[in-house]
Amino acid sequence: MSIIDWNPALSVGIAEVDEQHKKLVKLVNDLFEAMSSGTAKQVVGPVLDELVNYTVYHFATEERLFELHHYPDAAQHIVVHRELTKQAKELQAAWAAGTSTLSVKVAFFLRDWLQNHIQKEDKAYGPYLNGKGVH
Repeated sequence: MSIIDWNPALSVGIAEVDEQHKKLVKLVNDLFEAMSSGTAKQVVGPVLDELVNYTVYHFATEERLFELHHYPDAAQHIVVHRELTKQAKELQAAWAAGTSTLSVKVAFFLRDWLQNHIQKEDKAYGPYLNGKGVH
């Protein structure tokens, strides 16, 4: 069962980034599956940890490309990364502390966050980096 499917509309035209986005899609789906199947207590924590850690890794990849190719909107994009990272880490900490339960609402939030971030912020840098020879 998936809550989000990879499709060409999510491609930014950069193979490395698209592959990382595909993994993020898979992790959001894994989290949704764990929450929906009743195995949440055993599976959600590790999946959430992997999702947060991979998100940090992915953002670092994008930021490296921004710096390497002097992306003019990098500062603005990095602010968005920091806010999304903060939200994800707060969710992770609340789950680890036992002060929060994850609901399907959280899964839909993560799906919407991923789709919106890719389709708005990330799609904006694709053509710029493509023009610098990054594919």
